Amino acid sequence: MPLKKKLRVIPLGGLCEIGKNLTVFETDKDMIMVDCGIAFPEEDMPGIDAVIPDFTYVMENISKLRAIFLTHGHEDHIGALPYFLKSVNVPIYGTKLTLALVKKKLEETGLDGSCDLQIVKHGEMVMKGDFCIEFIRSNHSIADSCALAIITPCGIIIHTGDFKVDYTPIDGEPMDLMRLAELGEKGVLLLMADSTNAERKGFTMSESTVGTTFENIFAQTKGRIIVATFSSNIHRVQQIIDVAVKFNRKCVVCGRSMANVVDVALEIGYMKHTEGVLIDIEDIDNYKPEELVIITTGSQGEPMSALTRMAVATHRQIDIIEGDTVIISASPIPGNEKAISKMIDELFKRGANVLYKSLIDVHVSGHACEEELKLIQAIVRPKYFMPVHGEYRHLIRHKNIAVKMGLPSENVFIMDNGYVLEFDGDEVNVDERVTAGNILIDGLGVGDVGNIVLRDRRHLAEDGIIIIVMSVDAQTGEIYSGPEVISRGFVYMREAEAMINNIIEQTNLAIAKINSITYKINDWSLKKSTIKDMVHDYVFEQTKRNPMVLPIVMEVNKQSSGELWTIQDEQ
Repeated sequence: MPLKKKLRVIPLGGLCEIGKNLTVFETDKDMIMVDCGIAFPEEDMPGIDAVIPDFTYVMENISKLRAIFLTHGHEDHIGALPYFLKSVNVPIYGTKLTLALVKKKLEETGLDGSCDLQIVKHGEMVMKGDFCIEFIRSNHSIADSCALAIITPCGIIIHTGDFKVDYTPIDGEPMDLMRLAELGEKGVLLLMADSTNAERKGFTMSESTVGTTFENIFAQTKGRIIVATFSSNIHRVQQIIDVAVKFNRKCVVCGRSMANVVDVALEIGYMKHTEGVLIDIEDIDNYKPEELVIITTGSQGEPMSALTRMAVATHRQIDIIEGDTVIISASPIPGNEKAISKMIDELFKRGANVLYKSLIDVHVSGHACEEELKLIQAIVRPKYFMPVHGEYRHLIRHKNIAVKMGLPSENVFIMDNGYVLEFDGDEVNVDERVTAGNILIDGLGVGDVGNIVLRDRRHLAEDGIIIIVMSVDAQTGEIYSGPEVISRGFVYMREAEAMINNIIEQTNLAIAKINSITYKINDWSLKKSTIKDMVHDYVFEQTKRNPMVLPIVMEVNKQSSGELWTIQDEQ
């Protein structure tokens, strides 16, 4: 009897964190990827626009990569594709809406014409090397979501993607629990399941319940209504449009990402609207406030989002006015709470009535709570289990749920990004680790900002900087011009003249100290470090603050003609 092939499951993102989901499945000769997402930057990443997974391991084995499979169209599952596809061309499989959103994203980066996008329907299978992947209908906060059944030489793996069990979804297509149960009867080697809401008891409410809340709010509201929600939640947007029609209101779509998603969903038939209900934002002044609904981005308090700009009166077309009702139809993503609270305060200051989740049921989660996670465990009955998509506490909580359902604790693997779960016959090992981590995106720069740059940015943001510029004679070491002191983010120079003069004095003392050691006159690194240390010590003694001290020492060489000078920056 031939030996079974080895199978390696390698999460490169999405574990012990929220975002940048990417998992690699690998045999001896073939490899596939599931999802390829971004994460929001943390508070300690100043200036960073996004975070993507480290693709090093995939690139080192690129000859084995057969395809990328997508569970749904959220940014934390598709957002890193443009960065990966700049140097790789492999088929990408996903459902209709998912690939329509991917295509829109690739068009913005000029990659749409070179990428092989393959639309798959729920229930269809795709063969790629040692793998056979089946797309199973699921429910989430975006349409066309799916779970994946990955048939491998070692057994069946079920990856739930992001999901909840919604028995009354807006599109009338509930999660295909029967197919999951059928696979459970056949025997599932490994279950990888969404852990985001593992801490929450009970069931997640159906998306359709939000529509009833909207109806109640619209019926009682006389002025303009502004609704902020996730742009990708087209079912939520559809409900808002339907309720607006019922109450004879026109809808304005505001925000670039919202407009893009609505355009895509309308184009492929995943949304519908009555003729004349959607109006252009330029025509907003032609209608009375009680005739309008504005559907906008900004539910997370993002600084440049449409709702935040309305809140601080910097939006070009829409101002918040007395009597507006603002509905924030979303839950805060961890880390965004302060920004959202600040935005809500600003909206209240401008006379708006703000409704949000802690006051009224204007949002339901797209992730399964404890009872739904138990249901999946019960019908799939996996031999092994790996909680995914969550921070460490979510993974532990999900493990505890599985163990209570009867799964042996030693068969549950709490993994971190980069660790390899290897199946080899009857043996299962987690011994190896591959390269994994964060690649930081700053503007057009990919990966050129690392820990040292972030450390300097944090230092500058917290303590400011003192720059000391001077020219010194290359032959004698004497100061030719300066020192000049420039301060940013430390003190306002006009109000700290005495301190600036003392910093200049400390610099002169440092140069004199070096010049007293005649054989060290041209040791520029010693000059800079001595200036830095003496100035820093003085400033800390006087202020108990630690600004960055940056000496710039320029060497001046006077030529024999007395007319030509060469200046060399010795920073």
